[in-house]
Amino acid sequence: MPLIAAACVMFAVFAYSNRSDRLVRVEASTLTSGSYVNEPDPVKAKAAFNDAAKVFLSPRCANCHPGGEAPTQGDTMTPHTMEVKRGPDGRGVGELKCATCHQDINLDGDSMPPGAPDWHMPGADQKMPFQGVTAGQLCRDLKDPLKNGGRKTAKDAVQHVSTDPKVLWAWNPGNGRTTPPLSQAEFLKKMNEWVENGAACPE
Repeated sequence: MPLIAAACVMFAVFAYSNRSDRLVRVEASTLTSGSYVNEPDPVKAKAAFNDAAKVFLSPRCANCHPGGEAPTQGDTMTPHTMEVKRGPDGRGVGELKCATCHQDINLDGDSMPPGAPDWHMPGADQKMPFQGVTAGQLCRDLKDPLKNGGRKTAKDAVQHVSTDPKVLWAWNPGNGRTTPPLSQAEFLKKMNEWVENGAACPE
């Protein structure tokens, strides 16, 4: 396609009209490198999201995005100790608030609580579960402002996972915890590829 477009421009620039038995040069605008835009490719978008979903569904992310009302913990995603519950705002119930144990940084030592600024689960009105859902459902939820924290576009969702300290913590979880199956750079590359190709979702 780009080759055809370039050929058309060359023809237009050097085209001449025959008027009164003499050649008259026809002026034409030039195609710039930014004038040609690739069409979105839903197949590429779906494949990119399937790869990115491996991060969302890993323990580092899914522990705080459970299907039920209690967070899970560890690489085995076992129920959280002390019967911690979500609460209306995702920050716990009663005296069992997330911030009671989870500080702004990882605490040193085996089995000590991990931490990042404003540590909490999604609130009760937008639970955004990662556990018990397919990649396709997760993709659709990420694009739904009623479920994703009010983010109106797929690009807004990517901005969130690019900057939120709790998301970034997944690649620096401390105390020997495993990290997601993709590096942060690989994950963001896949998420941007998903958006650039129209943000189509897997089935």
